[in-house]
Amino acid sequence: MINICSISASLPLLLLPIASSFVRPLSQTIKHHHINTAITMSSVPTNDDVVDKGEVAAPGGDSSFHNFSKSQNIPTFDGDEKAKATDFANYFCAYAQLYHQKQMLTDHNRMAAYHAAIVGNSDVFKDKVVMDVGTGSGILAVWAAQAGAKRVYAVEYTDMAKHARRVVAANGVDHIVTVIQGAVEDVVLPEEDWEEGGAVGLMREEGQNEVNEDGKKNQQVVDIILSEWMGYFLLRESMLDSLVRARDIFLKPKKGLMMPSHATMLVAPISDEQERKIQSSEYANAMEDWKEFAETTQTMYGVDMSVLEKDFDREQKEYYVLSSRWAELGTGCLLAEAQVVKEYDMHVCTVEDARGVGLALGQDEGQGVPFDFDVVGRLTHNDIGSSQADASGGVSGPMSGFAGWFTVDFKSRTDEVGRGVAPEVPNPAYLSTGPEMGYTHWGQQVFHLPSPIPILPLQTTRINGTLEMMRTKESARLYNVRYRYETSRRKSGTERDGEVLMKGKSEEFVYQIP
Repeated sequence: MINICSISASLPLLLLPIASSFVRPLSQTIKHHHINTAITMSSVPTNDDVVDKGEVAAPGGDSSFHNFSKSQNIPTFDGDEKAKATDFANYFCAYAQLYHQKQMLTDHNRMAAYHAAIVGNSDVFKDKVVMDVGTGSGILAVWAAQAGAKRVYAVEYTDMAKHARRVVAANGVDHIVTVIQGAVEDVVLPEEDWEEGGAVGLMREEGQNEVNEDGKKNQQVVDIILSEWMGYFLLRESMLDSLVRARDIFLKPKKGLMMPSHATMLVAPISDEQERKIQSSEYANAMEDWKEFAETTQTMYGVDMSVLEKDFDREQKEYYVLSSRWAELGTGCLLAEAQVVKEYDMHVCTVEDARGVGLALGQDEGQGVPFDFDVVGRLTHNDIGSSQADASGGVSGPMSGFAGWFTVDFKSRTDEVGRGVAPEVPNPAYLSTGPEMGYTHWGQQVFHLPSPIPILPLQTTRINGTLEMMRTKESARLYNVRYRYETSRRKSGTERDGEVLMKGKSEEFVYQIP
């Protein structure tokens, strides 16, 4: 039976090879083939004894074979050749698959928002120099050309660049769009486009030097940077790092535009008991299977495997219970209005901002970002008549966990440097991946609690705490999320500082986003 509140994805038990991992739209989704992450359960801290930083050290061996550089950045920035090769195998290679591209191109909420932002603002794009970071099939670059851009640099790291060139040519804009295959961090704009009086005639803003402090040519000549960079719960995949560096290298500092221009991360408490119980049941079944295995091994072969039961239990708990799940939630799952945990202005955010949420500067931990929810319990039809229950307000529980998602805006600059200087965006566009939008390939990330929190009629349950999001040690493209919170109950209608009927103990859980 399908849960009318949500459609969620269960993770397959068999871990696929590392080369198939980190694939946003293909992983976690119940509607499509599972491409599972290669992150192992040992990379997530046990919640019985939570480690200080929400992470554990990377496994032994050459660190260059993990998905980060020696400076803990994504490998495309300053990784050696081994790190870059690992990053390509773990992350980029899947984006060369047309199946993968098609999945994103059939996300109509995604497509409509980008189309509205580009084609709906053709006056902004007319005669401009545009860069599309991570062009994929090239569709955003084609729209930019159709909207009047004089030159579009479509940057693509994978062999999808070959397909993009064909799409560009088939749509008659290959004289405008230049597809560049490579990491955006390494891109050098074509020399012929700098020629005065040429078709492009790249020009810097007034007052900009021709050469940077490092002696390299100043390439800040791009008017608009386009990118569809967002991952699960916004940050997963860490493409934001590349986007920030592309902005700093290529975008005109005062008059340049980023599209999307702003991004927001949100979290809300949810009721999703059917899926939470399925996860708990799968975990329990795995442990029963282990006990049967251990008994059989002892009886048949005379070897005691019970010494490994605690480690197996940890693995299965982290896999089934403490991993987030992709879900397509209905609005009926929400127990309270979502709260913002992080906002990004794409014109000024930094690589440090991309490292996570609620972290201290330069650290892998911090105080977290606060959240504070009041969940008002409603009378049920069993308590009183149906009409009275409907009129009583509130929600029915229990609370099964938290859900996280994001929104992005395509609008005018709001930062001090660009506000009033950069071109105005007359027709702003908006994309939400929240439950109110129906299906997007991002969906929502659901963090189920090991046990539910009851929501009682005529009582208000308060859930207040903090959220941290930090990169794993194994990969700069994967994240863990830590929730710390307390619960309390009071009579509905009373002040938060009034009489408390119940106060729960502090809880702390760390989840991986696979």
